[in-house]
Amino acid sequence: MLTQESILELLPRAVRETHLPLPGRTSGKVRDWYELPEGRRLLVVTDRLSAFDRVLACVPYKGQVLNQLTNFWFAQTADLIDNHLVSVPDPNAVVAELAEPFLVEVVVRGYITGVTTTALWYRYSLGERQIYGYTFPEGLQKNSALPEPIITPTTKGVGGAHDERLTCAEVVARGLLDSATWDQIQAAALAVFQRGQAVASRAGLILVDTKYEFGRAADGRVVLIDEVNTPDSSRFWKAASYESRHAAGEEPENFDKEFVRLAYAAKGYHGDGQIPVMPVALWAAACERYVAIYEMLTGRTFAPGAYPVEERLIDNLRIANILN
Repeated sequence: MLTQESILELLPRAVRETHLPLPGRTSGKVRDWYELPEGRRLLVVTDRLSAFDRVLACVPYKGQVLNQLTNFWFAQTADLIDNHLVSVPDPNAVVAELAEPFLVEVVVRGYITGVTTTALWYRYSLGERQIYGYTFPEGLQKNSALPEPIITPTTKGVGGAHDERLTCAEVVARGLLDSATWDQIQAAALAVFQRGQAVASRAGLILVDTKYEFGRAADGRVVLIDEVNTPDSSRFWKAASYESRHAAGEEPENFDKEFVRLAYAAKGYHGDGQIPVMPVALWAAACERYVAIYEMLTGRTFAPGAYPVEERLIDNLRIANILN
């Protein structure tokens, strides 16, 4: 059983980066990956926690939670859309089929909420009624459920560029995807989101919105890639208190990594300048929340992997004949 003391002891050992004896290492915000033979790739999910487009800290077990939770969702949605998962050699890693990522991030929203410049409620609160190509009526309240989930795509920022808002029509009009592929992606994204909402509801959570990424496999198939319905890529609220808090005009109880962003915002930090030093209790709480979300959504007891992660990972990759 995880305790705050055991989590704090592991903070210095949380995995920030990996240096495996494999060629072609590349790093993203949270993942490191290595090219493998036969059109495959090793994806390692580190413990890095990012917000405001910055890596803020490393949280023990965060990488394991994201990896295992995404694999859970891949299994839950395999009947809806193929995914890139091939095998799981370690709690923090997967072997994935190589797929060329599409340059469109598929954001699915079930509620009108949010305060960032790309959020529905932010645009609506400014008086806009045509947002992302959709027409919204007068009189909507913040944090209300939409009549049905909608897709609000963005460009996938590369080379440090920021994501750019798109309408669904612009995805095809600008040549980012052909119409048949985009129709397939939209249908899959809505189906995966609705499956996610159903599972979350049984767990006492509301899946509010999320981001999906898709790519094209070598054989031409469209596949779901990256992560799925995790506390990094999604917004979750506690279902039990939603109605009463919404009726009272109060903010829903978030149950994702939003509380970390709020802790930084309370110190006046929004992504620019020196990153404030935060109390270690914040990272222990983050670990506890990630594990709790995993257990609630999957119905499984979290089994913490051994640290240090890289030593364990190398051993498991040898067992899987990925390393000699």
